[in-house]
Amino acid sequence: MTQRSRDALESAHLRLRALSRWDNEGGAIPRDIHGGSMIVDGQSEVPQLTNAELVQLRIRVIALENVVIALLAQAPDRQLALARDMAAYISPRPGFTPHPLTVHAAAEMLHLVERALHFRDVVPS
Repeated sequence: MTQRSRDALESAHLRLRALSRWDNEGGAIPRDIHGGSMIVDGQSEVPQLTNAELVQLRIRVIALENVVIALLAQAPDRQLALARDMAAYISPRPGFTPHPLTVHAAAEMLHLVERALHFRDVVPS
C-alpha cells in the first residue's frame, strides 16, 4: 500500500469517525466535563437560555454561516465536493431512522455550498 493510499484511508476513517455522531443526533445524554450525566431526577442541570442569550446565539450563527459561505466561495472544487459528500453521508441511509434535525442539517449544508457558488466570481470592491 502506498503512502498516498494510506493517507487517503486514514483521512476517510477520520471523516467517518467525526461524522458518526450524526447517526444518533438528538439521542445523546448531556454530560459534564468529567463524563457524568447532567440529568438528575429527569431534569437537566443545564439552565434554560434566556431570550437575550438566544438572540446572541442567533446572531453568532448568522455570522458563522456568512463566514463559512465566504470560505466556501474561495474553496477548490474538491472541498465543495467533500462538503456535498458529508451532507450525503449524514442524510438518511437505508436501515437508519431519519432524525428531523439531521435531515435539516444535511439540507442546510448543501444550501451553504450553493449560496457560496454565487460569490465564486465576485471581485471585492
